[in-house]
Amino acid sequence: MRITTLLLLLATLAYGQVTAKVDKVFERFNRGDSPGCALAVVRDGRIVYERGYGMADLDHDIPITPSTVFHVASMSKQFTATAIVLLAREGRLSLDDPVRKYVPEVPDFGVPITLRHLIHHTSGLRDQWELLEMAGWRYSLDLITDDDVLDLVSRQKDLNFKPGEKFLYCNTGYTLLAQVVKRVSGKSLREFTAERIFKPLNMTSTHFRDDHAEIVKRQAYGYVPDKGTFRLSVTNFDTVGATSLLTTVEDLAAWDRNFYDQRVGGAAWLAQMLERGKLNNGETINYAFGLEHGRYRGLATVSHAGSDAGYRSDMVRFPSERFTVICLANSGSANPAQLNLRVADIYLADVLKEPEKPAPRPRAFRLPQASIPVPAVELAAFAGTYQSDEIELLYHVVVEDGKLVLKRLKAKPMALVPVGHDEFRLPIGRSTSLRFVRGPGGKVTGMLFSSGRITNFRFSRMSASAAPTR
Repeated sequence: MRITTLLLLLATLAYGQVTAKVDKVFERFNRGDSPGCALAVVRDGRIVYERGYGMADLDHDIPITPSTVFHVASMSKQFTATAIVLLAREGRLSLDDPVRKYVPEVPDFGVPITLRHLIHHTSGLRDQWELLEMAGWRYSLDLITDDDVLDLVSRQKDLNFKPGEKFLYCNTGYTLLAQVVKRVSGKSLREFTAERIFKPLNMTSTHFRDDHAEIVKRQAYGYVPDKGTFRLSVTNFDTVGATSLLTTVEDLAAWDRNFYDQRVGGAAWLAQMLERGKLNNGETINYAFGLEHGRYRGLATVSHAGSDAGYRSDMVRFPSERFTVICLANSGSANPAQLNLRVADIYLADVLKEPEKPAPRPRAFRLPQASIPVPAVELAAFAGTYQSDEIELLYHVVVEDGKLVLKRLKAKPMALVPVGHDEFRLPIGRSTSLRFVRGPGGKVTGMLFSSGRITNFRFSRMSASAAPTR
C-alpha cells in the first residue's frame, strides 16, 4: 500500500512538472487582457492535458477553455478532402475526373484540371484570396460567398502553370472541391460532413460555417495587436471548403483518434488521405490530402496549419508515437505550429533527436529590393488606366511627387518602387510586382501583375479617349 501511494505521488509530481513546463510555453497568452490559445495534448487517442490561455472575448471578459470554438482556417482542408475521398470510395466520383465535369463554371484552359490536382495544389489555378484582393475586395471585411469566388474563377483566362507542373498552395481548389461535394451528393459541405464525419465521431461543436451571421455559442473572436492593445479581426465568409470550419481542441482530439481506429472511412480512407501528390515529372511532394508530411527531430509528422484574420491554428501528429498536439489561437501574433513543437519537445524528450539543421528552402521568386532611380519624365510613360476583363476593376497609374503611384477601388494609393527595367515592386510583399509591357515603337501597352500565388496577370492599357476621368 505504501509503495502504491509512493508511486502515485511520484507520478503526480512528474505530471505537475511536465504541465508546468507546458504552461510556461504559453505564459505570454495567459492573461486577462489578451487573446490566447486553447491546447490539447493527445496520446494513444486520449487527451492527457488540455487548457485554455487568455480570453475568447475581450469585450465581455470571457476566458478561453478547451471547449471554446475557434475558426481554424486552412485546417478545414483535411475535412473537405475526406468528403471527396468518401465519395470516391463509394464510386460516385473519381479523383482523376476533370473538375469541369462537376463545376462547368471553371473555364476550359485547354488542359484538364482534375480533382487530384485541386487536392494537391498542383492545378495552376490562381488563388481566390489574392484574386479577390486584386478585384477590390477587402479580405475579412467585405462579405465573400461561394458565388463570388465562382464568378471570379469563371472569368479567368490563364493559369499560373500547366496542371501538375508545380506545387503552389491554392485555396481556390478546395472551394471548388466543396462545390463538387455539393453537386455529387446533393448536400452542402456543411450537411455532408455533419452527417458523415462529425456526428459519427461525436464532434458536437464542429461544423462548416456557411452563414456568417449565425450565432455560435462559446466561439472565440479573433484579434490582432494594435498600438499596445488589440483590435477585433474576424472572418466575413459564406464560403467553405478551403476554410470556415469551426471546432474545438476537444473535438479535434476525437478526429485524431479516428486516424488510429478509422471509425469513419476505414483503412482505405486513411491510406488515401496520406498519399502524397506527384508532379508531371514524377517528383513526389510533401502535400497529401489536406495534410502535409514532414519530419521533426528525427520523427515523421503529419500536420496542417491555418491562418485567417485574427485566427491561427495548427495540429501536428507524430504517428510513430501516437502523439498529437493541437493549438487553436485567436491572436494574429500567435504561432501555433511553433508552440506545438515546443510542447512536443517536452513530452517526447526521450525519443526526439538533437535539433536538425533545416534544409534550405527553394528560393521563391523575388525582385531585387534595391530601388533604382527613374527620372520623372520617364515615369510619365507608364501613367494611364489599365483594365482586365478577368476582375472588372480599373487600375490607375499616375505620377505624383516624382513617384509612380497605383490607385484602385477600396485600397490606399501605393507608391511603386522601381527595381528594374519596366519593373516595379508594390510595398505589400517582396514578391508582389508590376512589369510594364511595351508594344511596337516602345509604347507601354499593358502590365503584368505577379504576387505569391498569381503569376503574370494581364492588364491592357486603355486609350486616353476610353479611360474614365478621375
